[in-house]
Amino acid sequence: MTLSELAQKLKALGYPVAYSHFKSVQVPPFICYLIADGDTFSADNTVLSKITYVDIELYVANKDLAAEKKIEDMLKENELPWGYDEIFIKDEGVFKCTFSITLIN
Repeated sequence: MTLSELAQKLKALGYPVAYSHFKSVQVPPFICYLIADGDTFSADNTVLSKITYVDIELYVANKDLAAEKKIEDMLKENELPWGYDEIFIKDEGVFKCTFSITLIN
């Protein structure tokens, strides 16, 4: 899956979606996704695979298991294993739920 295909699948979930950040203030829930890191797999002086580590960040005002499940189901349907982390951003009054995935193409 490419980054643009991932973006389309995230937008299909029904939440506002942006790469990295929005240009205007958003009311939760909303999703941001961004490349956290990248790598390549090479042999014989040729890049054979591009590896992109992506964080999908769900921002919610209150714990929203239904929104998290939508993301989990989309990842499962597309055979994308994920890691999960959650923090509360006190200054903004929101939870940030981060799904970390790896795209290989």
